[in-house]
Amino acid sequence: MKRWIGAAAAALMAFAVSPAQAADKVVLMLNWYVYGEHAPFYYGKAKGIYAAEGIDLEIQEGRGSAATTQAVAAKTADFGYVDVPTMMRAAIKGAPVIATGVLLQTSPMSAMGFADKNIRKPEDIKGRTVAITPADSMTQIWPLFLKKTGLKESDFQTVAGDGQTKLNAVINGQADLLLGYVMDQSMKIKDATGKDVFPIKFADYGINMVSSGIIANTDYVKANADLVRRFMSATTKAVEAAEKEPKAAAQSILDANPKGGKIDTLTQGFELTIPLYRTAETRSKRPFQVTDQNMTDSVNLMVEYGGLDAKAKENPKAFYTNDYLPKSGT
Repeated sequence: MKRWIGAAAAALMAFAVSPAQAADKVVLMLNWYVYGEHAPFYYGKAKGIYAAEGIDLEIQEGRGSAATTQAVAAKTADFGYVDVPTMMRAAIKGAPVIATGVLLQTSPMSAMGFADKNIRKPEDIKGRTVAITPADSMTQIWPLFLKKTGLKESDFQTVAGDGQTKLNAVINGQADLLLGYVMDQSMKIKDATGKDVFPIKFADYGINMVSSGIIANTDYVKANADLVRRFMSATTKAVEAAEKEPKAAAQSILDANPKGGKIDTLTQGFELTIPLYRTAETRSKRPFQVTDQNMTDSVNLMVEYGGLDAKAKENPKAFYTNDYLPKSGT
């Protein structure tokens, strides 16, 4: 009897500490320092959405989509949240990475300046000064915007510098506009000055291409299919929950990182991100359900204007998969 009790106790203890019961440690590296766009990840962690899928999530800030893509390719991060076209450039050169979900299906790229300058449409850019960062994703697509809107480079002046220099140029009045993301640079300018910014969105002038999404190492995906499914399920639910409670989602950033910004601009930045989650074709679908046509169009644009190798057009599906996304209602 004692032996039976002892054996039963040992079995129960083994069950209690079984690795199968432990949450899987997962590292998600962001594309940049935290800002409003990242709210769903922090909200999902705070609300126990990742834990419910058996995931112990660690969120790390990044230093640009290219650097995060390199980290995922090298398996120093399990998942990355990056600009998908940037990932495409790495993948076509052999980096073992793939998008397991494309969240921003409409481009956030824009030309933006202080609202009180009354620059509301492309025609208003004439005679102005535009701050750019050479070789960044927006500057590469800028010639297409000019072509679509009938502008010429001789219609305006440009000043060039890194990301912070570009912001400073607008803040200090050395430039009237900068090329930036509608939910990122606009909020940084507002944080610094308290003044509203008006964006002229590239997407409003026929430039539709995907932007941010979740990526993983291709070998990691093959070896951890169940974990990838659980991660994408949790992230889908986190996005859906955050959409319903933008301010609470933004607050979760500050709860995790008190120096992560100001609640008003984090909230506004996230609210500006939400419309980018879906296109007309995916309006009724859950987050991340990108269409094949959207990806094909994005690849074609990147080949023509974004420096992507032309062989990418042969197989756009090599860059992404929807196979690990949750089915409707699950």
